[in-house]
Amino acid sequence: MTQHEVEHTITVDAPAAEVYRLIAEVANWPLIFPPSVYVDQVERGATDERIRIWATANGEAKNWTSRRVLDPQAMSIRFWQEVSAPPVAEMNGTWIIEPVGAGETRLRLLHEYRAIDDRPEDLDWIEKAVDTNSRSELPSLKASVEQATRTEELTMSFSDTVRVGGAAEDVYDFINDAQLWSERLPHVVTVKLTEETPGLQVLRMDTRAKDGSTHTTESVRVCFPHRKIAYKQTTLPALMSLHTGYWLLEVAPDDASSILATSQHTVVINAANIASVLGADAGVAEAREFVRAALSANSTATLRYAKEYAESRR
Repeated sequence: MTQHEVEHTITVDAPAAEVYRLIAEVANWPLIFPPSVYVDQVERGATDERIRIWATANGEAKNWTSRRVLDPQAMSIRFWQEVSAPPVAEMNGTWIIEPVGAGETRLRLLHEYRAIDDRPEDLDWIEKAVDTNSRSELPSLKASVEQATRTEELTMSFSDTVRVGGAAEDVYDFINDAQLWSERLPHVVTVKLTEETPGLQVLRMDTRAKDGSTHTTESVRVCFPHRKIAYKQTTLPALMSLHTGYWLLEVAPDDASSILATSQHTVVINAANIASVLGADAGVAEAREFVRAALSANSTATLRYAKEYAESRR
């Protein structure tokens, strides 16, 4: 099998140390890299780690396991796929962070890959995926780092929790079986759920707002029975430029017979659309309040219906 190499480069108006930190801390990835949906840190050593990544590639949901070696002194991060998703036979590369001034950084992303059986159509698919993701990742990273060093007002995280006197398995099933939401949840108009790989879902739905309007969203969901479902929206409402979150089920610390069901959201406000959605007099504060109220209303409603479902099955 032939080894193929490719490099992508971008200049970031931010200190090299900040760029390195955001790439090194994998919890940031769904926020700064559009293809990344969820990253789970499986093992962690002093300078190396093993991570599992769920992401989109050429419009398809994929997952794989990678190892990384971090060198904070040289500001480089070497990575390679431990378990690759077909048609990839092997994928590795390096992030190289180079300061070019007091507040400017050159970021280089190197990839080396091989395709199973060297089939031309598979090589073309991998080349397109690497190029598409890299061209998406680097400008997003640039924008995210530059925004992080200038303002935090557009980003917010919050959660809502409901206590359930039922089994975690039943709450999980209600949230996992989203193909039934149009029958179970009054704010869901239509829904389509596909799950070609077990535990990796694509959820598309139309939801109705309090004013009667509807909007379409699409999310990639990563499922961990019967504990957690993490997601990232790939089709967003106008007021959001990013939305990630998770549904989390935990035994209540004060009552082992109860479950705490939590819906968590992390959102970046799309400042360019505030006036067109909320009016010329609205600002970031109004957009934050509007988005939080809308998301909390829907997620709390879902949790309450899940609670009713689980408690009825006791």
